[in-house]
Order: sequence, then structure tokens, then C-alpha cells
Amino acid sequence: MHLWLLLLLVLAPGGEQSGAAPKAVVLLQPTLFPVFKGETVTLTCKEFHSPALGDTSWYLEGNLLKEKSEEIRVKKPGKYQCETRRSSLSDPVHVDFSPGWLILQASYPVFEGDNVDLRCWGKEDNKIIDRIYYKDEKKLDEYENKNCFTLSSVSRDNGEYHCTASRQYLWKIHKPERSNRLRIQVQELFPPPKLTARPSEPIEGRPVALKCETWLAPQRSHIQLKFCFFKEGQALGAGWSKSPELQIPTMWSEDSGSYWCEAQTETSSIRKQSSQSQIHVQRIPVSDVNLEIRAPGGQVIEGEDLVLVCSVAKGTGTITFSWHREGRVSLGRKTERSSWAELPVFAVKERDAGRYYCTADNVHGPILSKWIVVTVRVPVSHPVITLRTPRAQAVVGDVVELHCEAQRGSPPILYRFYHEDVMLGNNSAPSGGGASFNFSLMAEHSGNYSCEADNGLRAQHSHRVTLNVIVPVFHPVLTFREPRAVVGDVVELHCEVQRGSPPILYRFYHEDVTLGNSSALSGGGASFKFSVTTEHSGNYSCEASNGLEAQRSEAVAVNIIGSSRNRKGLNTAGVIGGLLSILGLAATAALLYHFRTQMKSGGIAAAGTSSCRPNESLEPSLSRPSGTGCQEPSYPESLALVELEPVYRNVNPEDSNLLYSEILRFQHAKGNSANSPRLHQQDNVGMVSWLSSFSAGPLLYFGTDCLCFYPGTRSHLFRVKEGTPRGLPKTGRQ
Repeated sequence: MHLWLLLLLVLAPGGEQSGAAPKAVVLLQPTLFPVFKGETVTLTCKEFHSPALGDTSWYLEGNLLKEKSEEIRVKKPGKYQCETRRSSLSDPVHVDFSPGWLILQASYPVFEGDNVDLRCWGKEDNKIIDRIYYKDEKKLDEYENKNCFTLSSVSRDNGEYHCTASRQYLWKIHKPERSNRLRIQVQELFPPPKLTARPSEPIEGRPVALKCETWLAPQRSHIQLKFCFFKEGQALGAGWSKSPELQIPTMWSEDSGSYWCEAQTETSSIRKQSSQSQIHVQRIPVSDVNLEIRAPGGQVIEGEDLVLVCSVAKGTGTITFSWHREGRVSLGRKTERSSWAELPVFAVKERDAGRYYCTADNVHGPILSKWIVVTVRVPVSHPVITLRTPRAQAVVGDVVELHCEAQRGSPPILYRFYHEDVMLGNNSAPSGGGASFNFSLMAEHSGNYSCEADNGLRAQHSHRVTLNVIVPVFHPVLTFREPRAVVGDVVELHCEVQRGSPPILYRFYHEDVTLGNSSALSGGGASFKFSVTTEHSGNYSCEASNGLEAQRSEAVAVNIIGSSRNRKGLNTAGVIGGLLSILGLAATAALLYHFRTQMKSGGIAAAGTSSCRPNESLEPSLSRPSGTGCQEPSYPESLALVELEPVYRNVNPEDSNLLYSEILRFQHAKGNSANSPRLHQQDNVGMVSWLSSFSAGPLLYFGTDCLCFYPGTRSHLFRVKEGTPRGLPKTGRQ
């Protein structure tokens, strides 16, 4: 019985290195071996790195065959090899054929981590019964009577397998026969990796690239490997990665030591380690030390932070940096694994200006930088605004000066001036100090003023100052609410200016004698009330003042009517007077009728004239007889029967429009008709009646002249012509 081996295709460690052509690979079909004698095996020459080009050369036991195709069919046993134009000679593949009727087959090829199929197979497989598998002569009961079974994820298997089976012909069962012996030899999935470093002798402070080099068998190129790098037993970087390279940004002298790498499959079933490599890091002395300043906006500003940066053009390893001012003051010291270091100076002061330098040392001695000069600029402080006025109180028309000044700040400084946050203008101070802005005041300039100082570093706003612009009072106007008043009335004087800043004090005068005063705290006008007497007739005026020049109003003439009789008595007598007036009106109507009858017959002639003219404004008084305003004419005795006694009555109805009532009768004397054209030209009536109006309306007469009071007018009289219908008078107020 033969021992069939699944030959191990050992890939030489240098077979896939750069510069050498990759090896070709021989693939077999079917994939289960061995096969029975007389069967055909298909061999394929495969080049996995690139498609096959041109002819393929085949070899059997080292002898060149005449076949040139990529695929050939063989029935002869032996060791087969192939090569192409772009690949080197493949590893040999042993092809053999079994003469027996029972064989144990295994899948081919088998690599580390693969699953292996084993099959007990006969030429007349349908007649086989009682299949039994053995490993190292021990029965594998779990696979009894199975055509095949699988060995999972093999890596190393030094055992020897075979199987037994019986054949049955008709009713006869032959004794069991034994198959070939089979030893599974697993091919290497990938060789142990090799660690390389680029550069091989790195310089301190510079990067290094580590690479873990290995390759998969061409038949298993689809498998993904993972890699990890180690130094002195410590994993580097992020640990396991799919990348076979690791970039180390900076290597230091203390990073010198022993390095290696490992590669494994994703399932971690196959893991291999490279040999260890010694890496030595070289150190370079420092040179070309430089100091620079970093500040916001490129300017060193008081109150802000300043950064001093010391750097070297050359030099590796741990470098000690130090900073100095004016050669005496040490500002700080730092040790860094870097070619540069920085020292912050917080909240720079004006005194921090001066000359600076730095040093660098990496054990070979300190190297100094060049000197640099630092100038500190000072932002403006909060400015102070000052209002300068020509007098204690600012008045419209005054020229005001706004002065703004910041106590500290690097020049030039620009000052802006504001009124209620609206800019009025600006002025600059090229050498520092303050600046002013002048303008003429108007009424709308009252309010809050401020200023802003700006020297390009930072703008600062001042506090607010308030300016009250006083507008002088102008043209007060006095209003007398009752230009004709009766003794005892409470009258109101109202004084108001057209413009002027509050508060305003108003003074009221009667014939230049002060009556009193009143204030308008929020502006506008003010009033003064008092009860009138007969002495209060005359001229009234008022004066307005708000602390500046006082202004006087024009005089207003006021006439006070009547006596200071008790108003309550007037009201009582008014009721009785009203009733008597009605009776007087009835008598007057009868008298008119009589006069008209006599005039038509020529029996009566005017004998006297009245001293009252029709167009005069008559003002009867409650304190004097009704005949005082007009002198009553003389009449003949023959007229005595028709003369009526004057009726004087005061009426006080509830309606406030009626003040009093009075009827006054006059009769012309005979014999004066020639001197009295009025009787002929108008209505030839020798009678004038004064009638007051009641709350219901004026009482009017037809065929006579009548002067009447109208509701709401009090002392105003109206003249009504003959024939005027009832209603408002035609001639208007007299």
C-alpha cells in the first residue's frame, strides 16, 4: 500500500522580493487527490500578479514538454512545473494515480487555516458498504459510513489517515479492503514577516517609516492580513491595523532600541512574527537660533498677551530654550522635544518694552539668537467729556464747546462727538491730549452728550453729560375769558407764551399792579382767578419769565358791569321781574296799537326827541334807574293817558344765559317832527323799547325799534328793525 502525500508548496522567503520575477503556480483539477489510474488530471499554469502573456513552458521531472498552452491534460504520474515570460519556474506538483479500487482523497491545495475535506471513494462507489475512517490506526467512530467529512482550520497535522470499506455483489459481501495511507501536509499561507525601517539610521527629531513585509500564497490572495509593530514588547501606534506600514512622526534618541512586527489573519488563527531589528537614532547639535514675536494684529498692545517664539534651524533631541530681556532679566525656561518653543507674556505693560533675545541648547552648549526690539502701544483710556458754555445756563444761540480727552493712549487719537448717540463731528489729536468741537445751540440740542476716543487699538466711550438748552419765553398772550363781567363774578385770566423752556413763571397785572402769579412746571400756560368789583375795570396784562429775560403781553381792556350786589338776591328778584316784564310787554303792545291809530289819522305828532341814538351800545345797570342811560323827553299832557311807567325788573331764571331783564319806554314830544328825521325815514314810531331775552329766546316786536339782550350774550345788545320776523336779529351785535 502506497503512502500518498499532499506535497507542500514551500515559497522561498525571497521568492516574492522586489527585483525577482514572481513564481508561477500550478493548479489541479479535480481538487480531490489522489485519483484512480486511467483518469485525467487538468493542470493550469497561473500567474497571479499579471495576466499570462505568450507561451507557457511545462516540465515533467525537469524535462521540457512540447505543450505550450496555459492548460494541459495529463495521465502520467510525476512532478510537473511551469513558467511564463513574466514569471519564474513554479514549485513542483506531484501527480500520481492509484491502481486500487478504494482510495482516501483529500482536498488540494491545503494552506494554514483551511478546512480539509476527506473522502473514502471507490471505483464502484454504489456497491461500497461499511465505510470506516482511521487516524493513526484509531477508528473515527463519528464519521462511520459517511462518504466524506471535514477537518476545520488545520495548521499542523502530522497524523496518518486511511479508510476501509466492503463491496457487495449481488448477495455476497466481500471482506473489507483498505485504502491508501494519506498524510496531510499543510502549505504555508504566508511566510514570517520581515521588518524594515526607512531611513535605516534615522535622525533625531525626524520621521521614520516602519514596514512589515510578507505575502500571501497566490491561491489565497483574497485573505486579509493585519499587522502590529512592537518596541521592547510595547505595541506602537494604534495597535493592530490592516496597513503593513507605521509612520512615526518624530524619533528621539531615547527611541533607539529593538523593534519587530507581527502579521495575522483576521480570525487570528494564523499569526507570525518577524525577527528583531535594532534601530539607532542619531542626534544633531542646535544651530541658527531665532526669536520672533507673535501678537494679535501684529502689534504689541498693553493689556493683551505677547508670545515669544524661540526656534532652531537645526538641532535634534531634547532642547532647552530660555528667554531674556535687556540681557539681565530672565523671563523663562523650557525644555522641549521640538525645534521651537514659545513663552507667553500675559497682560503686557508699557514697561515691558525693550530688547529681547533667546538661547537654545541640546547638550552641545547654548546658542544665542539675535536681539529684537519690542514696542508696546497703549490703548486709549476712557475719555472725559467737558461741556463749556459762556454762561451758567445754556441758551439758544450760545456757542458751546465740547472737549474730550483721554488720560492715556498712544497717539494719534481720533475723537468723535455724539448727541444722543448721533455723531456731531470728529477731531484728532496727532500728538495725544484732547480735542474740542464747537457748535451754536438750538432748541433741539438739549439732551445727553458723549464722546469716543480711538487710536486704532481700541475705541473707548466717555460717560454722558446732560445739557439743558433754555429757550427764552416769547410773546405771552393774555386771554380774559369774560371781557364784560358783572361785579361778583369769578373771572379767569389765562397767560401763555408761544415758546419757552419750562418752568415758566407767569405774573398777572391790573394797571401795572401785580395781582398774583402762577407757574407752568411743564410748559404751556397758566391761569389766575379772582372775584371782580367795580374797581377791577381797566387794562390787564401778564408777564412770562423762565429765568432769562421776561416778556410782557399786550394789555387787554376789561369793563366790569353793575354793583357788587349779592348774586342770590338777584336771582330771587329776577323771577318777579320776569313776570312784570311780561305785563309790561302787553301794555306796550296796546300803546303801539294806539299810536299807530293816531298817526294814521294825523292826531299825534312827535313833541320831543330821545337822547339815545339807535346805534349806541346801551348798557343798563342794575344799580341805577332806567332813565340814567337816556334822558326821557317831555310830552304833552294829552299823551298822559297813553304813557306807561318804566318797568325795571331783575329776572333770575334757572338758565344761566339770562342775567337780567329790563324794559324802558320813551315817547317823543309833539312839535319836533321837523327836527327828527328818524321818525319819518324809519317807522314814525316815537317809542324805543329795551328788551332783554329770556332763556326761550328774545322777545321781538313788529312795527317798532327794539334793542334786546340775546341768550348767552349777557351785556351785549341787539337792535331789531321793524318788520323783522321772530328769531335772530338782523343787525348783529352792537
